[in-house]
Amino acid sequence: MLTPPARRPLSRSRRGSTAPRTWRWDSPARYDRVVDRIRTVGLSWEGKADLLAAGDGAPSTVPRRTWSTDDGGSSLLEGDNLDCLLRLASEAPDRAALAYLDPPFFTNREHQAWLRKAGSPRGAGRTRVPAFDDRWPDLQAWLDALGRRLAAVRRLLAPHGSIVVHVDPKTSHYVKVLGDEIFGWDAFASEIVWRYRRWPSKTPNFQRVHDVLLRWRKDPRAAPRWNQPYEPLAASTLATWGTNKQRAVFDAAGRRRRSSSTEERTRGVPMGDVWDIGVIAPISRERTGYPSQKPEALLERLLRALSDPGDLVVDPYAGSGTTLAVAWRLRRRFIGIDASPVAIEIVRARVAELGAELRPQAGPGGGGTADPATPRAAASARQNNQKRTKRDCDSETNRDTVPALGGVSL
Repeated sequence: MLTPPARRPLSRSRRGSTAPRTWRWDSPARYDRVVDRIRTVGLSWEGKADLLAAGDGAPSTVPRRTWSTDDGGSSLLEGDNLDCLLRLASEAPDRAALAYLDPPFFTNREHQAWLRKAGSPRGAGRTRVPAFDDRWPDLQAWLDALGRRLAAVRRLLAPHGSIVVHVDPKTSHYVKVLGDEIFGWDAFASEIVWRYRRWPSKTPNFQRVHDVLLRWRKDPRAAPRWNQPYEPLAASTLATWGTNKQRAVFDAAGRRRRSSSTEERTRGVPMGDVWDIGVIAPISRERTGYPSQKPEALLERLLRALSDPGDLVVDPYAGSGTTLAVAWRLRRRFIGIDASPVAIEIVRARVAELGAELRPQAGPGGGGTADPATPRAAASARQNNQKRTKRDCDSETNRDTVPALGGVSL
């Protein structure tokens, strides 16, 4: 901080002008990049719980229904995701390479799924059924619920694992601080901006055309699970250098003089944190009719970068099942959780079309009879998935190359 000097008589120069006034620099407290020397920054609200302690708590309920694949490597749970996460964390901690959370966006309204009647042709009308309720008393209640789940997920992650939280711009700044409280400011890895195009709305503001994906690492001291993604070269770079790798040429003093190209083909530019991926078109065969569905291209990019074949991927807000479908196609194991019976049946039908037969499990929380509305959801999802073109996987993710998957139990 700049502070003026103590008062003293003013001296004048030979020309009669006042001498320049001097100022002293008072150095503020130093802020070194040492975790234990940085003052904590966090959110505060009335009645805020100890979120880390809440993540270490015990579940109060068991899943209503549970399904698993024949090899036991992948599971789907119906029930409160906090209780399911706490149970999983107590029985199988430090296992997941990636957790992707797409929580409700604090819209304060009920969301509906639009499902086609079983056996109806494409283009036929859809029926609206309740999907999930996103109404909250206030923002603090929403943050408290999300914070408890972040703390529980942290226990599930392996030291090299990551968590990605998908939110929108009206809450992303709160979630960033909340996540830093739980994982540590030094565990924050990246903020990904997912940019998309949609029909413009009439508003005296800039059009909102992006979501925010916040990523933290479980242990910033551990080498993260990371497979470098690339994006295409710019047109100007291709015109100048072609498709071969560039190499910097330095002089004897270490100064860069020019660039040259090598014989090796380039893989592209290391991917940045602004992703331009289209939303799912209304008539797309990928669309299931479930609200808040995210495109497979977005999840595929995340899973390829942050997990390996055979790794465990967790999605506590399974919804339409995009994360689980992409995980299975890329030969990852998965655990999906959702409280909506409509979501559960859409997920089961969607992954079944990819060859992941989820069978009901016996005992508490075992599989049971579906709710009356869910057969319609399942039929609609099957009809959409049957018409989709299945993409071949890369040779590195061929099922024959993946070792036997270990079981995940409750």
